[in-house]
Amino acid sequence: MLKLYKILFFNTLILGTLISISAYSWFNMWIGLEINLMSIIPLMKSHNNSYPAEAAIKYFITQSLASSIILLSITMTYHSNDFLPTQSNLMMMLNSALLTKLGAAPFHAWFPEVLEGLNWMNSLLLLTWQKLAPMILIMYNMKMIVFFSFIIIISAITGGIMGINQTSLRKLMAYSSITHIAWMLASMMSLKNIWFNYFIIYCIISLNLIYIFFILKLYNMAQFFSKINNNKTINFFFILNFLSLGGLPPFLGFLPKWLAINNLIYNKFYFISLILILSTLITLYFYIRITLSTLTLSAQTILLNEKSSSNFMLIYFNVLILNSLFICTSMFNFL
Repeated sequence: MLKLYKILFFNTLILGTLISISAYSWFNMWIGLEINLMSIIPLMKSHNNSYPAEAAIKYFITQSLASSIILLSITMTYHSNDFLPTQSNLMMMLNSALLTKLGAAPFHAWFPEVLEGLNWMNSLLLLTWQKLAPMILIMYNMKMIVFFSFIIIISAITGGIMGINQTSLRKLMAYSSITHIAWMLASMMSLKNIWFNYFIIYCIISLNLIYIFFILKLYNMAQFFSKINNNKTINFFFILNFLSLGGLPPFLGFLPKWLAINNLIYNKFYFISLILILSTLITLYFYIRITLSTLTLSAQTILLNEKSSSNFMLIYFNVLILNSLFICTSMFNFL
C-alpha cells in the first residue's frame, strides 16, 4: 500500500532535483540538493529493506559531508580574494563534493554499502534519478580536463575489478553503475547530447533489470540461480538486458558507448578510450559468466511448474527496448 508521506516526499525529491538543475546561482543549487537529500531519507524507511536505518544514516552522513564541502567552496569562491586557495582549487573542491554525491570512484565507498541495505525500488531511485542533479551540475563547470580524466580512469577500473567476485545483485548493480558513471563523464567531455542519450538508455535498461529482480524477489546469486530458470521468458529477457547493460553490439546499450568512443577518439582522448573499453570488457566478462551459468547443464530447472504466469507488460516493454538499436540506427540513416 502506497502511503501518503511517501507520495509527498517523492514529489519533493523531484522538486529538489529540478530546483538544482534550473538554478541561476550556486547557492540556489545547493538548496535544491538539500531538499533532495531531506526527501529521500524518509523514503528509505521501509519494512522491505534489509537495514533501513543503517542505509539511511550512511547515506545522510556522506551526502551532508559533500553538501557542507559544496557550501564551503561556494562561500570561498564569493570571497576568493580574502582567502589563500586559488580558483582552480576551489573548483576542485566543488567537483569532488559533487562526485561524492554521485558515487564516482575514488569517492564511491558509501555507494555499494547503502545500496545493499535498500529494496529494489529505492535502489532504482539511487541508481537513476539521484544521479541527474550532480551530473548536470558537473556538466556546468567541466573545465578541469586532467582532474576529470583521472576520475574517469579510476571509476572505470574500480567498477570493473570490484564487480568480479560479487554475490549480491545490489552490489553488482552498484559497481556496474560506477563503470557507467565513468562512461557518462567521458561522454560529457566530448559532447553533452551524448551524455543525455547515455543517461536515458542507462535508466531504461536499469528499470528493465530491476523490475525483473523486483517481481522475482531476487537479492543474491543463490536466489537468482534457483528462481530465474522457473520462467523461461523472463530468463531470456534478463540475459538480453544484462548483455545490453554491458554494451554488447546488437543491443541498445551499445549505442551510447559507440557514440561516446567515436567522439572521444575524434577529440584525441585515446588513453581514456582504451581504459573505458578494457573496463567494459571486464564487466562483460562477469555479466556473461552469470548469464551462461543460467543456460548450462549445471543450472537447476524445475520441469513441473504449477503456475506459469506471463507478464504482458514486461514482455512488451522488453521487446520494444531490445529492438531500439535497430530503430535508432534506421532513424539516423534517414535523417
